[in-house]
Amino acid sequence: MPQHSQVEIERKYDVDETTAPPLLVGVGAVALQTEPETAELVATYFDTADLTLARARIAVRVRRGGADQGWHVKLPAEEGRTELRWPLTDGDDVPEELIASVAAVVPDARIAEAELVPVARVTNRRVTVVLQDAAGFDLAEFCDDHVTSENLRSGGTQSWREWEVELLSGAPDTRSGRTALLDEIEERVLAAGAVVSASSSKLQRALGL
Repeated sequence: MPQHSQVEIERKYDVDETTAPPLLVGVGAVALQTEPETAELVATYFDTADLTLARARIAVRVRRGGADQGWHVKLPAEEGRTELRWPLTDGDDVPEELIASVAAVVPDARIAEAELVPVARVTNRRVTVVLQDAAGFDLAEFCDDHVTSENLRSGGTQSWREWEVELLSGAPDTRSGRTALLDEIEERVLAAGAVVSASSSKLQRALGL
C-alpha cells in the first residue's frame, strides 16, 4: 500500500521568462501569501517501451528534492488526479508495490509483467508561495516553475517556464467552491500575462504527447 494518497487539483499556465508573478492577495478568500521558497526538483519518469501509461494519462516517477520527494503515481480521477506516494529508495528500481498498484487500474494487464524503463527526466527550479485565508488555512500554492526536460527515448530536450496553481487542504470543501476559487485565481494569472497551458502535464510535454 502507498504511504500517502491524495487528490491533486491544479491548473497550469504557460508564461515567458520576463513575466512577473502576480500578487494574489485579495483574490477570493486569499488574505495573504507566504514568502517565496525555492527548491531544485529532479524527476525521472518510467513507462513501458510503447508508453502504455502515458497514453492512459498515468505517470510513474521518482522525484528527488523538495518536501514531497519519493516515488509517485498519478492516476486520472473524476476531479483532478489521484496521487499515490511511496518513500524514496536508494536506486531507480521501481518498487513492486507501486507496479502492482498501477497494474490494478491499467486495462492492459501486460503492465504487470512489463519492465518499466526511464522515458523522461524533468529538472525544475520551483519557486512556491502558499496562499492562505484570514484564519491562516492553506488554500492553494502558486508555483513558478523553470523547467528543462529530456526525452530519454529520442534524446530531445526542451526548456520552458510555467505557473501551476494547486489546491491545498484549506480549499473549499465543495466542488463548486473549489472551481470558483481556481477561476478567480486564474483571472488574475491571465491578466498578468500567462496563458492556459496546452499540455496537461510536464511528462506529456516532455514526450510530445
